[in-house]
Amino acid sequence: MFPTSTGALAEGLSLRLPSKLQSQANICSDGIHLDMNHLKKGEVNLGTSIMAINFKDGVILGADSRTTTGAYIANRVTDKLTQVHDTIWCCRSGSAADTQAVADIVQYYLGMYEIMNNERPMTQTAAALFQEICYDNKDMLSAGIIVAGYDERHGGQVYSIPLGGSLHKQAYAIAGSGSTYIYGYCDANWKEGMTEEEGVAFVKGSLREAIKWDGSSGGVIRMVVLTGKGAVRHLYLPDQNYEGPGPNKA
Repeated sequence: MFPTSTGALAEGLSLRLPSKLQSQANICSDGIHLDMNHLKKGEVNLGTSIMAINFKDGVILGADSRTTTGAYIANRVTDKLTQVHDTIWCCRSGSAADTQAVADIVQYYLGMYEIMNNERPMTQTAAALFQEICYDNKDMLSAGIIVAGYDERHGGQVYSIPLGGSLHKQAYAIAGSGSTYIYGYCDANWKEGMTEEEGVAFVKGSLREAIKWDGSSGGVIRMVVLTGKGAVRHLYLPDQNYEGPGPNKA
């Protein structure tokens, strides 16, 4: 028997999630490195730069690929862009384990929604699921998520769910440790109604700046372009100055 509401889902989550965090993150004496006690024992932090934007024909999601545990790079080619339904994806930041678990649960419930209602879920439905899980379990999760997707009713939409579980619909959203370095860049270069080519250039340029200045961001740049035609994956490598190889079918 499946739970019939996200409230029931949250109740189930509270029985399975790790215990409450023991302490909050503090800046160490050098003023640079974060105290890793805010993570659970053995937990891996995505330490990331993620973003999503609206453009004329849909949405574009982008992320770097570095996963860190303190100053140690645990994975240099992480995929932080996760598909939760046909044309609904999310960008994950925070605890790798927490965000993977939440994305898996949302993917399951969106699949059940389509079967039970005989229609595809909208992006705002996915965002509401993410928001309720993150808010109801805010003391046990370290998860900052951006949800973006395309549906026939509303077109492209972008939602940001920062730590704490609030929900914000935005024209574009940036998050993660690298986002603090690119607010000015994004404000100066953002414009409404960009073409796909302009949107890809904007996301790539933003993430290049984040990778340049943030020690916890790095590796390759991954993107997903979502339109009414479906999803197209992009990959840009540092040894090609983030100019290629470019798009590939998802």
